[in-house]
Amino acid sequence: MKNLKIQIYKSGQDTKPETSITIPLSVIHLGLKLVPKKIRSSLEKEGIDLIQCQEFTKEKDLKGELIEIENYNEKVVISIE
Repeated sequence: MKNLKIQIYKSGQDTKPETSITIPLSVIHLGLKLVPKKIRSSLEKEGIDLIQCQEFTKEKDLKGELIEIENYNEKVVISIE
């Protein structure tokens, strides 16, 4: 089963994420509603639309990193695993 994974790292710490969210693609429509407001806000500030991410997941061969955003204090990685 594939999962949408959202990982947030503190600046300079690429080995272990501070926050990690894994949402099974089979329940993505429900899972995106459960993403904490802090995470959703960080993603929206960077122009990431979680609804659009949901649309990407409908492609069967999609796998790997979708987007990586880094600013002065954190890095956000969204991937399909």
